[in-house]
Amino acid sequence: MLKGLNPILNPDLLATLRAMGHGDEIAIVDGNYPGLEHARRLVRLDGVPLIPVLDAILSVLPIDDFVPEAIFRSTLGPDRDTLAPVHEEMIACCAAHEPKQPVIPLLGPDFYPRVKAAHTVVQTSEPRLYANIILRKGVIYP
Repeated sequence: MLKGLNPILNPDLLATLRAMGHGDEIAIVDGNYPGLEHARRLVRLDGVPLIPVLDAILSVLPIDDFVPEAIFRSTLGPDRDTLAPVHEEMIACCAAHEPKQPVIPLLGPDFYPRVKAAHTVVQTSEPRLYANIILRKGVIYP
């Protein structure tokens, strides 16, 4: 345990977040997502739902502000604009940490290849469907 760090940030996840460079992306996915198949690197957080994981990661990860879009969420099937309750919670969590960053909906054909290209996939035990989000790492300014 460390002071000031959310205990969800286990050693593997902390090492991954630290190793990522500017512009690298990390996908946080639900329990139904084919994480092992899609991940270049997989960190499992069994027994933990998505929102607490997202909150913990955003507590330490800077989001890229060099690009207009740096946070992406999956959509409810082919409907780009419909928000499931989990999407509303993801947006609220992101807004609490990064109020200037919009959460961009991506349809499956755009979302899944981006997950496959991500630096790391974090597999949660979130039971709700389409509870997937991608964060693009920014920089810490001097």
